Amino acid sequence: MAAAAELTLLEKSLGLSKGNKYSAQGERQIPVLQTNGGPSLTGLTTIAAHLAKQANKEHLLGSSAEEKAVVQQWLEFRVTRVDGQSSKDDIRAVLKDLNSYLEDKVYLTGYNFTLADILLYYGLHRFIVSIIITAFLFRMFFFCLS
Repeated sequence: MAAAAELTLLEKSLGLSKGNKYSAQGERQIPVLQTNGGPSLTGLTTIAAHLAKQANKEHLLGSSAEEKAVVQQWLEFRVTRVDGQSSKDDIRAVLKDLNSYLEDKVYLTGYNFTLADILLYYGLHRFIVSIIITAFLFRMFFFCLS
C-alpha cells in the first residue's frame, strides 16, 4: 500500500476530516504533507505522529516515557525492516521476528494499542494477503497433495 493511501486510512481511523494532500519525493517515494501555513512534513512516521496529535489522540504515541520509546522503536522497525522488502526470505525473517516478540504481548507495547500497531498492520497487510492467497491457490489446485 502506498504511503499516501496509508495516511488517508489513518486520517479516517483517527476521525479526521479529509483534506490533507500528500505528495511523494525521491526514488523511495517518501510521503510529504504540506501543512496549513507551516513547514512541510516528510516521512511516514513523522506525518502519522502529526495526525495523531492533530486528532487529539496522543495516547497512540505512548503514555509513559518507556512506552513512547517502544512506539518509536516499532515505527522505526516499520520503516527500516518492512518498507522496501520484497524477497520472501526477508519477509519471512520480519514475520518470524515479529511473531517471537509478540508471543507474550497483546500489542507491540504490551497491552496498549498504539500508532505502531496501526502502521505495522498497514505495512504488513500486503504480505499477509499474498501469503493467504498463495496458500489458498495451492490448496485449490493441489487439494490432493495437502
